[in-house]
This record gives sequence, structure tokens and C-alpha cells, in this order.
Amino acid sequence: MKILVMGAGAIGAFVGGCLASAGEEVVFCARGENLRALREHGLEIFGVRPLRLETVVATDDPHEFAPYDLILFAVKSYHTAHAGSQIVGCLKDGGAVMTLQNGVENEQRLAELVGRDAVMAGNSRIGAELVSPGRIRHTSNGFVEFGELEGGETERAKALAIVFERAKIFGGIVPNLLSARWEKLIGNAGFNVVAALTGRPLGAILDDPETARLTRTLMTEALTTARAAGARIADDYIDRLLRHGQARLRLNRPSTLQDATRGKPLEFEAISGAVMRTAQRLGVSVPVTVAMYTLLKLFDGGRASAAAGASPTPAAASGN
Repeated sequence: MKILVMGAGAIGAFVGGCLASAGEEVVFCARGENLRALREHGLEIFGVRPLRLETVVATDDPHEFAPYDLILFAVKSYHTAHAGSQIVGCLKDGGAVMTLQNGVENEQRLAELVGRDAVMAGNSRIGAELVSPGRIRHTSNGFVEFGELEGGETERAKALAIVFERAKIFGGIVPNLLSARWEKLIGNAGFNVVAALTGRPLGAILDDPETARLTRTLMTEALTTARAAGARIADDYIDRLLRHGQARLRLNRPSTLQDATRGKPLEFEAISGAVMRTAQRLGVSVPVTVAMYTLLKLFDGGRASAAAGASPTPAAASGN
């Protein structure tokens, strides 16, 4: 199967690397130093599942090797519109664009660009970090679950299941996509947010009673919002998620913390923002989520100003 990885960061490169090692024809779309490293040195994954690909096909133009049977769409959520416009016309008839992004809003944005029938949603259950160009640290889990937007096990989904199973990263075809996407967002709404604002991995957050309580509160607000939106989430889901984090994800540095550490823009709109907007639309109260969204927005904007060498004027500091 011919596959484009649109966004060869930690998750995209890990999934693409596993698929390439299983014999699929994979093209990595990247930029800057990451693109140069992939072209010159290949891809290295170390940690839980080590993998070395001496040679990979890498490009900054998704049309260069088009058309594709599958496009794994793994860019940051704030790049969805731009990257989505770049892949228009790159898909074979009957092919799929599978989003592996945070949040619950990207599917609709992609559907507006490439057509709803072309879009599938995926959940990456993978702990990974891009430690340097072309080098990925794999820290936990290592599978992808996915499904059609309309549900059901289509022939397209079954064909992809075979490909992902061969690469040993298949997590299942999801019959209830809405619930699965919200389950992941519930975890992101707690883990990613608190990790980014404290600068700590999950073990340190969950060992501290106050930050553990904050994490649970954020997850509870997201779960309440998810149920109002029609998602079916088990009553003990948050308890299981927190136990899993404490036992298996202690060294995990969520993607939002990774971005904060590197001075990159944060995906707060796709995480806290998505919960907040859905809650407002449905009349659900999420005060702690709103507070965290506000802090992340200010934190993100402050880093951008510092990077540009700017200092706020009195008017700007007062919000006028």
C-alpha cells in the first residue's frame, strides 16, 4: 500500500516507520531540519520498540509521489487547514485520509477540504517524542485504532486493518467513533494541560495530591461535556485512565509539554478549547477548563512575544 505520512513528527514518524518496516511504500512529508535528516540519515526509533530505517523517502511536497492509498494526517491541529489544502488531489479513488491528531474538530475541517467520504478518524495510543531531527524516542504503548466517520466495518477499514496488523500497530476498528475520540480528548484535557503548565511528566503530576486532583477535575469536566455531546463513556473510565497513567506512563511527556519545552505553539485550542466550545454550545459548566484554557493562551502568547524580542506596552498588558 502506498502511504503518505503528512507530518513526520513523533507520532507520524513512528507509525510510518512501523508501516515501512512491514513492507509498505511510505513517503514522509516533513520540513526543515527534520526533512534533511530523514533524507540524509533515515529514521531511527529507540526505546520500547527500536527500529532503524537506513533509507526513507522524504519530501516537502505531498504531490511529488502522489497518488496515495492512505494519507496519515499527523500535523498539529493548528496546521490542519494549511496542510489539508496541500493534500487536495493527492488521494487515489477510494483512498482515505486518516487523522491522527488531538481534539475532536479536525475531521470536519478535513472533510470540507477533501470530502467527507475520504476522511477516517484515528486515535494514536502511542507515547513518543521527537528528540532530534529523524530520531524518535518510543516511551509507551504503540498502536492505532481507527474507524469510518459513519461507523461500520467497511471493506476499506478491513483492508487497512490488515496493513496495520502486519505492522503490529493495529488497535482495532472503532464502531463508536464519537466516543473513542472523546475518550482520548478526556485524557488530553487532563494530562496534556497539567503537564504543559507544570513542566512535569505524568508520574510527578499524579504523585502530587493537588495536581492529581486538578487532573481529575479537568477530565471530569471533559467527560461531562462528552456525554452531553452524545458520547458513551464508562463510569469508571477516568479511574482506569489515572491508574494506567500512574502505573504505565510515569515517564510520559505529553505532546503539549514537548511543544512547551521546545518553544513551539501549543495545541490548547484543540484540547481545552474544544472542550470549552462544545460545553458552551451545549450549556455545560466547565469553569476549571476555562481557567486552564485562559492560562495556556496567555502562556503561549507570552512565549511568542519573548521569542520575537517584544515587550508588552501598558495598553497591551491591560488587554486594551
